[in-house]
Amino acid sequence: MLYIIVLIILVIIIFPSFWVKRTIKKYATPIPDMPGTGAEFAEHLIKRFNLEGVKVEKTTHGGDHYSPHEKMVRLSPDNYDEKSISAIAIAAHEVGHAIQYHLDEPITKLRQRYTPIAVIVEKLSIGLFSLCPILIAIFKIPQIGLISIFAGIIALGISILLQFIILPMELDASFKKAYPIIEQGGYLPVEQLPAVKKILGAAAMTYVASTLSSILSIWRWLAILKGVR
Repeated sequence: MLYIIVLIILVIIIFPSFWVKRTIKKYATPIPDMPGTGAEFAEHLIKRFNLEGVKVEKTTHGGDHYSPHEKMVRLSPDNYDEKSISAIAIAAHEVGHAIQYHLDEPITKLRQRYTPIAVIVEKLSIGLFSLCPILIAIFKIPQIGLISIFAGIIALGISILLQFIILPMELDASFKKAYPIIEQGGYLPVEQLPAVKKILGAAAMTYVASTLSSILSIWRWLAILKGVR
C-alpha cells in the first residue's frame, strides 16, 4: 500500500510536466495558411492594446515569458517563427501578462512582491544543500550536515509555497486575457478554439509543473536526511 501511495504521488507530481509538453507539442504543427507567426501576432496585440514600450524578442533560454522590467515578450524559436495554434495561443498568453502590467492590475502586485522572495529563498536553499557535504568533510561528523539539509528543505518548501501564491496570475493571463482576445477577435476558426483552451491551460500549468518538480528535490534531500541520522 505504501508503494502504491508513493507511486500515485509521483504521478501527480510528474504528470503535469508531461501533459504540458505533450499538449503544446501536439498543436505546434505549422499551418501554412495561418495569417501570421507567433511573433507577428504578439506585435499585433501590442499595437492593438497600445502597450507602449513593449517589444517582442526570440529567446533560446528561459522559455516563453514576459519580463515586466524590460517590457519584453520573449518567445521560444518555434513560437516566434512558426504559424501554429500553439504559437498563437502562447504569444497571446505572454501578451496577456503585458496587459496585466500595463493596466497595473492588483494581481501583478503578488508577483512583484513575492517572486524576488521566492528567488532569494530558492538560492538560499541551494546554498544550504551545497554546504552540507562541506560541513561533513570538515568536521567529520555527519550529524552536522543535518542542520544544513533541514534548513535547506524548509527554504525550498517556502519557495514552492510562494510560487503557488502567484499562480492566479498565470490563469488570468490565459483565460481572462488570451482566450477572450482570440475568441472575440476571431483570430482563429471556431473549430480550433478547443485546442486553444488546452494550450492556454498548459501555458498556465507550466508554472505548476515547474513548482511540483521542485517537490522531488525535497524528497531527495529527505532521503539523504534519513540516511545520515
